[in-house]
Amino acid sequence: MGFETGSMTTQRYGDHGTDGPEDRGLSRRRLMTGGGALAVALTVSGTAPAAASTSAYTSTSAYATAAARTPAPPLPPQRLVLPVPTGRYPLGAVSLRLADRSRREPWVPSEPVREFMVQIWYPADRPAAGPRAPWMTAGAARHFQSSGLLPAGSFLLPATHAREGAPARTADGRRPVILYSHGHGQHRNSSLTLVEDLASHGYVVVTLDHTHDAGQVEFPDGRVKTYAMPELTPANEQRVIGKAVDVRVADVRCTLATLGEAVRRGGAPGLPAGLAHVLDLRRTAAFGHSLGGATAAAAMYAGLPVVAGADLDGTLFGEVVTRGLDKPFMLFGADTEDDTSWQSAWPHLRGWRRSLRLTGSRHFSFTDYEPLLPQAAARLGATPEQLADFIGPLGWQRSLTVQRDVLLAFFGLHLHGRAAPLLDGPAPRYPEILFPHGRAYGPVEG
Repeated sequence: MGFETGSMTTQRYGDHGTDGPEDRGLSRRRLMTGGGALAVALTVSGTAPAAASTSAYTSTSAYATAAARTPAPPLPPQRLVLPVPTGRYPLGAVSLRLADRSRREPWVPSEPVREFMVQIWYPADRPAAGPRAPWMTAGAARHFQSSGLLPAGSFLLPATHAREGAPARTADGRRPVILYSHGHGQHRNSSLTLVEDLASHGYVVVTLDHTHDAGQVEFPDGRVKTYAMPELTPANEQRVIGKAVDVRVADVRCTLATLGEAVRRGGAPGLPAGLAHVLDLRRTAAFGHSLGGATAAAAMYAGLPVVAGADLDGTLFGEVVTRGLDKPFMLFGADTEDDTSWQSAWPHLRGWRRSLRLTGSRHFSFTDYEPLLPQAAARLGATPEQLADFIGPLGWQRSLTVQRDVLLAFFGLHLHGRAAPLLDGPAPRYPEILFPHGRAYGPVEG
């Protein structure tokens, strides 16, 4: 399950790198950000946002020749836009710095305390007049846009649909909580089109930035911490990625403990009004893209109070592959064959289980690259073929609709007990969804 253009490949866990069948070996792929992979592809192919050709073949007139020698005035930056959520609730958002003083920073030994950022997305009490939360904070965005794929001079990163610090809607009582973990080298809002949609349907979604595993994390005091994991080699890849999953699970544990303390106290510094009163941590689920999906599975295997989990096209790591889970778990992959970790884990998923494949998708279809890159393609000079290599030939609107519907069905079933016929098997309304394991769903039916 991955993306390949020329010699560049993205693996299932490696959004900073690649993602694909585990048995092919991580060492056979160059690790880079997902955006970097496409940027390299554009460079290799010779397409890029460049000035118009000054070839003599373009015109023989003196006027045209003079014009060709005069650089065109720069275009103003293009504002990118996130798709509108489909639910009925207006959204609020708040960012929090968490510090786990029981751990030193595992990737940078000189840092005495593990710190990371989380962002909470929730139904707001009413449409608020405050500022919209950014997709990425200013300091993090400067680092992100320096990768070259969405450079600051060409693109303005999107605003979200949430108002910063808006009071939470309390009229409906407590709400289920869903944790989101990003892919390797990505960031907490990598799949915000999915996160915002869940929140607009009544869930509280907490997105985590795994510091030094994420491409960049900005803290409230303006510090920006960047990717600092060791370069992967054939000798260390399993150990380093296994460590990354363990670090992420510890981040999830700290997050749940912090939220639990806020619920017990009826609030916490920095939390918007009413938010602590609507968190129902007895109904907590988790999902993630790529290595974030592996994080969801590993957190459940570690015994954290997560009642259901979903993996969006991510290779699984650790003992969960061979020892499995007793709780509901869904594997939702791109349009390639299952990798060996999924094949190995499937017989050991003893609870409710599903394995779905989205026809016409690619690894990064499950991120915000799905709606953003088609907007940016013309300015990037990307061909339709390159775009399809990266996010698949399935139209992004349809891909996003299917993904949102699948996640709403999954979490509705396991956090609310709602019927989910979409997950029962192939259906004419969703011809893009394949069930690679047929109807052999395991001993516990939903």
